Amino acid sequence: MWGNIAIAFILAFIITFMTTPYTIKLANKIGAIDVPKDKRRMHTKKMPKFGGPAVILGLLVSMVYLITVMSIEGSINLFTEQEYGKKLFGVFLGIVIITITGILDDTKTLKWWQQLIGQVSAAIVVVLFGVKIEHLNIPFLYKVGLSEAFSNILTIIWIVGIINAINLIDGLDGLSSGIALISSISLMIIFLMNDSPMIATIIVTAMSGALVGFLPYNFSPAKTFIGDTGSNFLGFILAVVSILGVAKTYTVAVIILPVIVLGLPIFDVIFAIVRRIAKGKSIKAVFEPDKGHLHHRLVEKGFTQKQAVLILYGLSASLGMFAIILLDSGIWKALSFLLMIIAAVAIGYRNFIKEKDEETKQIEETKE
Repeated sequence: MWGNIAIAFILAFIITFMTTPYTIKLANKIGAIDVPKDKRRMHTKKMPKFGGPAVILGLLVSMVYLITVMSIEGSINLFTEQEYGKKLFGVFLGIVIITITGILDDTKTLKWWQQLIGQVSAAIVVVLFGVKIEHLNIPFLYKVGLSEAFSNILTIIWIVGIINAINLIDGLDGLSSGIALISSISLMIIFLMNDSPMIATIIVTAMSGALVGFLPYNFSPAKTFIGDTGSNFLGFILAVVSILGVAKTYTVAVIILPVIVLGLPIFDVIFAIVRRIAKGKSIKAVFEPDKGHLHHRLVEKGFTQKQAVLILYGLSASLGMFAIILLDSGIWKALSFLLMIIAAVAIGYRNFIKEKDEETKQIEETKE
């Protein structure tokens, strides 16, 4: 098992790391360039935004190679009662749809409804091939079996929601790719602890390797952005693999763990929906970009872009650790850990604001 995990990570890392420079050159040729033409954007110069294909290639090559080799040697069977062969084919078709949608958006700039059609289409294909949320466990109460229609609708909402959550948080150098990496590693640990299907573990490990290979080019100061091709893909894979990873699990904790791990982008997208509806007084306002996301607010408070990214990394990692501790040690130890993190963040934020106020006061005194 560990050999397969090592291969999945290293192969995806090498391929993505080696191919990302080529995507930078390709971006300039096909016009996949992000131009800072409004105040919402946090960068000030033109930037290639076509890093997504390198991440996609790294994950796919690693995943296909390992699954093929493991099938030949008999360590996995894609045609068991779980029908993983059928599900993986559906995931592959979904990747094709979401990749085409992303490439069109990066090169031609699609309207919001055109992007949504591509995202929903990818989710529907996955559901048709058997990847779906089949039950819900209400914490401390009971398990709820879902009807087929409700299961399909809930799965589509989950996939499209996570795609947009990762997409919306993609606002600073290395932010969406780093958050996705932390989420992938957290899910990988949870899958290993929970004896989840090896298919899910391989996919999330390959995702981790690909993102580690991409981050040197994407972290501040970035040489390239991951683009909508990449951010849509990251959200799609995280949503799908979280379903595959808990498919045979019925314990209360594990069913809600993916929600906790992805808590930061989920909170950001929910807050964005509520904020935009309240401000615009209509559903249409949900699709109008603004500067109210978490990373925007941190920069407005005086943090540098790099500081804001590291803070959000820390929050995402804390949620991942909370989920892992919850699975391993129970609710009370997990809650005590979370309370200590909250206290540390509150103290650090208070000290930062105090220092910024003192700096502002000194500057004003110097001017006088």
